[in-house]
Amino acid sequence: MMQCAAPDAAASNGDAALQATDVLVIGAGPAGSTVAALLAGRGHHVTVIEKDHHPRFHIGESLLPANLPLLDQLGVADEVRAIGMIKWGAEFISPWDGRQQDFRFADAWDKSMPYAYQVRRSQFDEILCRNAVRCGAHVTEDCRVRSVEFQRGDRRSGGSVRIQAEHQDGRTLGWQARYLVDASGRDTFLLNRLGAKRRNPRHNSAAIFGHYSGAERNAGERAGHISIYWFDHGWIWFIPLHDGATSVGAVVWPYYLKSRSVPLRQFFLDTIALCPPLAQRLAQATLMTEVEATGNYSYGSTRSYGERYLLLGDAYAFIDPVFSSGVMLAMKSAFVGAEALDTCLKSPARAPAALRAFDRLVRRGPREFSWFIYRVSTPTMREMLLAPRNLLRMKEALLSVLAGDIYGRTPIWSAVRAFKITYRLFTLLHPLRSLMAARRRSFNIRPV
Repeated sequence: MMQCAAPDAAASNGDAALQATDVLVIGAGPAGSTVAALLAGRGHHVTVIEKDHHPRFHIGESLLPANLPLLDQLGVADEVRAIGMIKWGAEFISPWDGRQQDFRFADAWDKSMPYAYQVRRSQFDEILCRNAVRCGAHVTEDCRVRSVEFQRGDRRSGGSVRIQAEHQDGRTLGWQARYLVDASGRDTFLLNRLGAKRRNPRHNSAAIFGHYSGAERNAGERAGHISIYWFDHGWIWFIPLHDGATSVGAVVWPYYLKSRSVPLRQFFLDTIALCPPLAQRLAQATLMTEVEATGNYSYGSTRSYGERYLLLGDAYAFIDPVFSSGVMLAMKSAFVGAEALDTCLKSPARAPAALRAFDRLVRRGPREFSWFIYRVSTPTMREMLLAPRNLLRMKEALLSVLAGDIYGRTPIWSAVRAFKITYRLFTLLHPLRSLMAARRRSFNIRPV
């Protein structure tokens, strides 16, 4: 468990109009709050600027088993357990033939992480933010960063970053920081200003979502399972929450969302009706929230760090959430980023090596998940997920990836390679089907 200590005040930079801080973090989501808690706990002066006020709504309620050790290290495991719905696994469901396959995290290669949680992000994110404050970070909410200016320095003083922000009531504040961390999520604050944001050419999707009450849940330990339904225009999630609500959302191809000619709520209900097994589970349920939609669902960056800044979580890249990887990738990037920044602040001569190590690790997560994401809707992948075999321990390795166990020492990679080779062989055994699927996917992901 992380021990939090109050940081020493940052040295004055001589500019009375600017507050001095070691690190300024944009965004108090999972990535921003985590890196702030870790750095403040190591004695650094950390300032966090959050445009909203916790608690605030956010989508992405499903955690992975690999999140739990991170929560332990932050010292918030008990708080998250109190608001979480235990998730022992996931199920994939085909509406075309009625087949369903359960995956239990306890069957993964490493048996020590058998479960995760489904959480309301408003509660989960607030827990992480308040923990950052307990650790000594200074959090300013209802405040939006408006400008960033990187100042070059000499060999002795180094550079700095000047940040201007504005409160909702119009008041402005300024800081001078040694480093800037962009954890602004899908706002991608720095990527937009640097011109470094890139549409993912290999994937493209949008999402529509809402919360239900009274949805039909699985029985027993399966009550907390996340359910993934394929359907003709993408896939749909079903995430049960601790308080009885259920998050339901459709991740769809852009052409489908573009075809909408009715109000968004009706379009969402019509989309649910296209998946009969899910529609049956929601037949007696009530849609209890406004329906929301978001596009530009997959993007990346040409860089993860630069002169005096780091990009964490969704501020660096966003991938399709079919495997619930978002929060885990955000928090892991924060742990790796905190390690790199601690080195940069304490031992500037070692900064280049620390930042290169950060870059290697922060790129790994999206890369490993993306191989599966790009193929999850293909006939071959559906067959392999609906009828998995543990030959050469491939099923255990797949479950380890689904659990987020991709950074540690679990020796899964030979089995993962065997899974990928098997996928390619099955694809070659059905050349016509595979060719038609490739053409259909190319059509689906085209920008509209």
